Order: sequence, then structure tokens, then C-alpha cells
Amino acid sequence: MDRHLEAFLEMMAAERGAARNTLAAYRADLEDLGAFLAPRGERLSEARSESLRAYLGSLAKQGLAPRTQARRLASIRQFYKFLLREGARRDDPARVLDSPKARAPLPKNLTEAEVEQLLRAAAEATGVAGLAMRAGLEILYASGLRISELLALPASALTAGAEMLLVRGKGDKDRLVPLSEAARDAALALRRARKQPGTWLFPGRDAKRPLTRQAFFLQLKHIALKAGLDPNRVSPHVLRHSFASHLLGRGADLRSLQMLLGHADIATTQIYTHLLAERLQKLVEQHHPLALAHAAAEPAAPVRSKPPGR
Repeated sequence: MDRHLEAFLEMMAAERGAARNTLAAYRADLEDLGAFLAPRGERLSEARSESLRAYLGSLAKQGLAPRTQARRLASIRQFYKFLLREGARRDDPARVLDSPKARAPLPKNLTEAEVEQLLRAAAEATGVAGLAMRAGLEILYASGLRISELLALPASALTAGAEMLLVRGKGDKDRLVPLSEAARDAALALRRARKQPGTWLFPGRDAKRPLTRQAFFLQLKHIALKAGLDPNRVSPHVLRHSFASHLLGRGADLRSLQMLLGHADIATTQIYTHLLAERLQKLVEQHHPLALAHAAAEPAAPVRSKPPGR
């Protein structure tokens, strides 16, 4: 066992009060590094920066999660800082190492069938509150609005023949978004149900102010339960992601999606490129001549005849 590793663990226990599980994790991480360095002819306490970079690269190739890689790097940094402080080394080879970048999480969305369930449940809700939820959900899914943009819509934003909505988004930038027939009809029904039109398309209890996000969220959870969906999976932001994912899956391009979502930078829209990649792969498999030739060359599965008497 490397005496420097034992001294490091003793320091972590005595001076830092590290728990047993924490010490075990440090030991496992540094022993794994030591096993990597051994074939290179380097001891754990003698590692070079190049070797440490190679080790971190091997972790990525093994498919370890960025969080696990980051924990290993934290152990390495602590260890070599200790060696520098104790005079066991004159340099810190871990000082120049970069932290692994975590991959951006893919946006969560509902399936098209689940959105249909949600909209049907909203259509069955009664009263003005029910009409408001139906109109709100229809507009969110038809236009991909942010919840702040939806609730800020003035009553004047809607006309009887409107096919587009003028929306004020982030940075007070205006954009036009499409309005489906179902969304327009639901919003007009909501407006007719009110005796006084008021300032806002979705007014709150105080008609002078728009409906709050909290009130909308609470009503949405009830609709999700009626639709047989997990309320924790349903939110206005999830509907926005569903709008984008379903459009892209049906052939929309990223530039158009960027305009519809109101993203200032297309890099923000590129979180959906995994869907575009899947669609392009299917396109190639279905239409590329080599893919078609390969499919034609594969022998058909034999058809088994039924045994007599069945």
C-alpha cells in the first residue's frame, strides 16, 4: 500500500473529520488511479499531469457518468494538494486538470397520446375555471409559449378570425406564433363566458391582474390526475417541450423551431437535436439505396406451418 495514500487518509479522518464511507470512496478512487499508473511505470505519488489526463480520458471512454468522473477528479486534487503541502512533491500535477463537462439533460416531454389525454380531460372541466384551463393548455401546446407569456396575454390579443398571436417574450421582444383552430375556439369560449372582458385573457381572482402561475399549476395538476397522468410529469414547461419535440419529430427544422420558441440563440434550440438525429437516421434507413439493398438481401424468416389437428 502506498504510504502517501495512507497518510492522506489519516489526515482526512483526523483533520477533516471525514466519515468512513467518504474515506472508503477516497481510497477506492486513488487505488483505481494507482492501478492505471502502474503499467506506465509511475507510482501514485509520482504521477505526471499527462498521466492524470490520460486517466480521466479513460474514465470517459468507460462510459462513467460526468458526476462520477468529477468525484474522482476531486479525490485526485485533494491528494496532490496534500502531497504538495507536506513537501512530498514540489508541484501539483492536478492543478492543470479540467473538470468534466456534464451533458445537458434532455428535455422531458409527453407523448402525443398523453397530450391528447390531457386536452380531453381539460375539455371535460366545467365552469369558467375549466374553460380557462382548456384554453390555456390548447394555446400552450399549439404555440409552445412560456407560461409567463401565456398569462401575460391581453384580452385584445385574440380576435374572432385570428390565426396568429402576437406574443411579448423575453427581453420584451415580440414574435408571432400560430394559433390552432381548437385553441382559438377555446379562448373565444372563455371570453364569452365572462360578463366583462377585462384586461387579461387569463385574469386572476382580481380581474385587474392576470392569473398567477401558482393558480395555473394547481389547476393543471387536477387536470393531469383526471387524465390518468402522473402530475409530477406535467407542467407548462413540459408542454412547451412536447410542442417542440413533436414538431421536430414530424419534420420541422431547427431554425423554424427557434423562431417559434423565441430563443435568441439557436444553441438553446439545439437541445432538441437528438430528436432530429433520430429522424434523419430513420430517413436514411428508409430511403438510402444501400440500406434498401441490404434489406432486400436479407432472407425472409421461414413461415412455420401449424401442426395438424390445431
